[in-house]
Amino acid sequence: MKAHGYSWRLSEVLKSDIERKMPVSSLLELAVREWLKRSSADSTDSVLQKRLHASAEACVGAFASGNLRRAESARKTLRAKLKNRRNAR
Repeated sequence: MKAHGYSWRLSEVLKSDIERKMPVSSLLELAVREWLKRSSADSTDSVLQKRLHASAEACVGAFASGNLRRAESARKTLRAKLKNRRNAR
């Protein structure tokens, strides 16, 4: 038994078009159930995607320097390493 009501405003034309096919309350219930099913699937997909990304990072070679600004200082770091290599010869 349904215990709660919901108020929804729509045009007379839309309401009559809907009611020719099914009661508005049935349509709302169907739409909400479908939305809940999809939103649950989306969150499951999101968790799965995060797990897949974490697994791929272990295989694909990631930089693990811990330096969050590594890209900004890459040129300076590379030049210093090349200079040290030349000086070692």
